[in-house]
Parts: sequence; C-alpha cells; structure tokens
Amino acid sequence: MSETYNIGLGNNDSETRKTAESDYVSFWDNQAKALSWFSPWTKTLDWQPPFAKWFVGGTINASFNALDVHQNTRSEKTAILWEGEDGESRTLTYGDMFSQVQKFANVLKSLGVQKGDRVTIYLPMVPELPIAMLACARIGATHTVVFSGFSASSIRDRIDDSKSKIVITADGGYRRGKVVKLKEVIDEAIQNFDFVEHVVVLERTKNEIKMSSKDKLWNDLMKNASESCTAEKLDSDHPLYILYTSGTTGKPKGVLHGTGGYLTHLHSTFKWAFDIKDSDVFFCTADIGWVTGHSYVVYAPLLHGATEVMYEGAPDFPDASRMWDILQKYKVTIFYTTPTALRMFMKFGDDIPNSFDLSTLRLLGTVGEPINPEVWKWYYKIIGKEKCPIIDTWWQTETGGMLISPLPGLETIPLKPGSGTRPIPGVNIEVVDENGASVEPNTKGYLVIKNPWPGMLLTLWGDDEKYKTVYWSKYENCYYPGDYALKDDDGYLWLLGRADDVLKVAGHRIGTAELESCIVSHNDVAESAVCGIPDEVKGEVIIAFVVLKQGVSKSDILEKQLIEKIRNDIGAIATPKQIYFVSKLPKTRSGKIIRRLLKAVANGEKIGDVSTLEDGAAVSEVQQSVEDLKRSMNT
Repeated sequence: MSETYNIGLGNNDSETRKTAESDYVSFWDNQAKALSWFSPWTKTLDWQPPFAKWFVGGTINASFNALDVHQNTRSEKTAILWEGEDGESRTLTYGDMFSQVQKFANVLKSLGVQKGDRVTIYLPMVPELPIAMLACARIGATHTVVFSGFSASSIRDRIDDSKSKIVITADGGYRRGKVVKLKEVIDEAIQNFDFVEHVVVLERTKNEIKMSSKDKLWNDLMKNASESCTAEKLDSDHPLYILYTSGTTGKPKGVLHGTGGYLTHLHSTFKWAFDIKDSDVFFCTADIGWVTGHSYVVYAPLLHGATEVMYEGAPDFPDASRMWDILQKYKVTIFYTTPTALRMFMKFGDDIPNSFDLSTLRLLGTVGEPINPEVWKWYYKIIGKEKCPIIDTWWQTETGGMLISPLPGLETIPLKPGSGTRPIPGVNIEVVDENGASVEPNTKGYLVIKNPWPGMLLTLWGDDEKYKTVYWSKYENCYYPGDYALKDDDGYLWLLGRADDVLKVAGHRIGTAELESCIVSHNDVAESAVCGIPDEVKGEVIIAFVVLKQGVSKSDILEKQLIEKIRNDIGAIATPKQIYFVSKLPKTRSGKIIRRLLKAVANGEKIGDVSTLEDGAAVSEVQQSVEDLKRSMNT
C-alpha cells in the first residue's frame, strides 16, 4: 500500500477541510449558497437520529437549478452530446433542454400529475430520459426511474410500491443491435393496475406496438404543449426521487432522496472531484437507471452547466473499440466508468485503446466497486498516458453522492492505486470494530459514517422502520453501509468489499473482494468472482470463476500458479477447492458482476430475477461449471 503517484491539477485549498472539520453544519450551510434558492432556510440541519432534514424552511427546485440558471449565459452551449448505439447522434443545448423540459412538464400537468405524485420512467438511454426527470422535478412530482433491462415482474413491484400515476416508456430500445421491446414489458407489468392512469410512449425504434386507451405517444402530446412552465417552489426536503435498490432476489428497497440537501452534495462533490471547467466534455458511462446516472449524468453536470456525452448502448458493441471511439469523436476530457468495464477492456489488450487519440483526457474516474491496483495502473498508463489523475470514488445509492474520493478540484494529494484516499470535507468516516471502537491503522474493520450529510437518503419509501433497522441499528447514531475497510498510516481508506460477501472456511472469515483482487493481480487474469459452497467439515469451501485475458489459454500450470499466489498473498486457508476458467461472468447491463447470483447457483438455490443480465449465456456456463464441480466432489 506504499506505492504512490504524485499527480494532480495544482489546486491546494487546505482551508476547506479545516472549516469542515471545525463545524460541518456551518460548512454545508455555506456550500448550499452556491445554488439558487427561492427562499432561504431558517435552520441548516434538523437532526433527529436517524432522520435528517437539511436547509429547513428553504425552497428550491432541481429543474430550475439545472436549466433556468443557465439561460442568460449558456443557452447556446451544448448540454448533451448523445450517441445512439445504432450510430444516430443528437446535440441538445441548454436552450433546447429548457424548452423540452418545460413542454413535457406541461404534458404531465395535462395528464393530471400534481406535486407529490409519483411517475415511473422506463426508458432507454436517450435524451428524453433526463428531460422526463427534470420535467417531474419542475412540477414537484417524484420520479422513479427503472433500469430499462428489468423484467415485467421487477417493474410491477416498483410501480406497485410507488403507486405511480403515470408510466413513461418507449416502443423499444437498442441493446447489442437488437430491439428490446419496452412497451410490451410495461403492458405486462401494469395489468390490472387501475391506479396507473396513463402510459406515455416515446417512439425510439419504430417497432410495432399495441396501443390501449391508456397509451399516448410522446410526440403527439408534445406538439401542442406550451414552452412555458414556471418551476414550483418546493421545500428543501421535498422528495425528488425514489430509486429502488435491486439484487437477484428479495423485495427491492425504495431509497428516497430529497432536493435541497441532495443538490448541495452533488454540486460540491462534482466541483471538487472533477475540477469541472466550462471547456470540459464529461462522459460518465453509467446508465441513468442506477444512482450514478441520476447523480453524475443528470443532476450534477447540469447544475454546473457542463457539456456531457450520453451513450445509449453496450460499451463493447459493435466491438471492443466503441468507448475509445466515443472519447476520440467528442474530445472527452473527463471519463468516469466502472472497474468492471475496465477489466473487460483490459482483456481485449492495449492495442485497441492505443490506436485512438485519447490526448484530450485530463481526468479519469471510477465508481461502483473497489478498483484493484493492477487495473488502476492499466487505466493510468494506457488510457491516461500517465498524465491523468484517477478519481477512485466510493458511495452508494443511499448516500446520494461521493463520500470518499481524491478531489483534484480542491487539493493535490498523492494517489495510491486501490485506495479512494480520504472522505470528502464535511463527512466523518471511521473504521471500527464490532463494538464501535476505532481500529488501529492497517486493521480491517467496518466502515461507518458518524454524522449526517446533505446527500443522504431521507428514508426508505413507506418504511421508516426498515430504514432504521438496515442502516442505523448496528452502531448508535452511526450510518452503517455494510462495507469492510481499513485506514492506513496516512489516513487513506481502502474498501475491502461488502461485509456480507464473506466466506467462512474452518472458522476463518475471508472477504470475497480480497480474494478476487488477489486472483486478478495475476498478469493473465482479466476478471474473477468467488463464492462458497457448503462443506460438512469446513463449513464452506471456496470455488473461483476466472476469466482470462484475450490470447491466454487455461492450463494446469496456470491453475497451480493462481493457487500458489493465493496461498502466498492471503494464506492457505483461502485456497479454492476448485478454479474454473470461464469465458464470461454473469453481469448486469451496467457491468457489475452479480456475485449473489453466483452464490445462489453454487448453492443450488433459486436464482430469482435475472432480467438485468447482460448475457444469459454466462449463467448457463457458470451453472454447468458448478454441476461439474459437484459431480467431481461426489466421486
């Protein structure tokens, strides 16, 4: 953990951290003043653990701060450079967005949507998605975006839980060259839901669809809609959106985010982490169906009047060069993506990215999971050409925005591959033991957040008790995100994976993230995922699924090398019972490996909803591997 990279952008604002540490409430009070409020707040923080209200009494509107504030200075500036998977492209200025959002806000009003109503949005990655979100925000409706890869049953649960009056969808969307028939999915999802009054349908792919009395076409509604719609003056804690967290099984939790505190958090972190400038072209690869897309594709870039790229399709379609082609085409300066995607790109080798002009890049970022050092170094060397800082960010759906990250827009500090460095100003994060006491440096413990922060969730939709139990019951008045971490001698935080992603082998607890990182550190390995299966003697035994880099063949020698590496780096107790080499791992369409699905397959449990999978063939391959393993263990 001693390897450091002294690279930064020249900023060094030590006063910000000092101010935040001395009085975090006053610090966030000052940060909120960067936004446009209709009326000021009378109390910065009302903290009734575990419920926090920020900027009490203040009124604000997210759509106003994303669009109206820019019209006198940036109406002609490009807001979104949109790239369709099929090669179509569009450019929308801040003036275009302002006009479209106001028109669609009036459409929603014409359909009976009022302040406080919920609206479900099930759209592909097209500009109409942020337009719909901002239109909801403009009139005080609470949007709930559902990722466009979810199945009808998953969507049905979410629509039912939120009791959405309106559903917004499309005839279809493109994914790997195929049309995903979104309207058909919605038709199935809302059967017998009388509370859904209207379905608005965007024509994206022009595939044939069935129209019922509830259905209305987006373009027809927009034709005669007025371009003038005044933004509602909303209380700071007015619900901006519900975003359902999803797994392979279980009822999703509706994370509820407010407005004033959330926008304050995003405005500050986007500025600090990305050192955003008016000339930048920002590209976050996240789907808007996930929180990263909400926070750092829709709201944060538009709050700053930034120009951003928005891409519709799969990152490696029609081939492995698609991302680098987009970076070159739009002269992207800031690139924010996932470690999983980077591991995939690494697998294809260096020649592909090296054949593109990536010289406009000045800053790189990662999000979604810890990045192992080998991938960090590849990203730094091959993509950033050893000149771009890497912003390794940690946060969750529930936190709203970044909580741990290097902050080139605020300070220059040495970077350590694999560490998110330090908490953002105004947030007190510690690593503690089971009893809540701070652990010694370089000791594994539980990550906790000891004070409220503006971007935090208000509660879980319709379930305050579950909110208390899930996040606040382990340690008194501390938010527990469920992650292992350690803090090194320099105060840098290292995320070690989910505390519930733990294998217990012969009484020893082994984190899956540690083991996977060890396997991926081998030069021939692109990706890995581990899980446990029951064992009468040891409790669990470990099996590992390994994807090799392109051009590398599996062999007994390579398997022995991996086992020896695990023994040396972690210990003999972590030795897998079996290593299986597979060509792909089951992932969501946003690129995350579904480890809970692997565990379910390995243990012969019901898999549950897998509609978010990028490629169902990966599940079949894993299932076959597990069956082969079980047969071999029984012989």
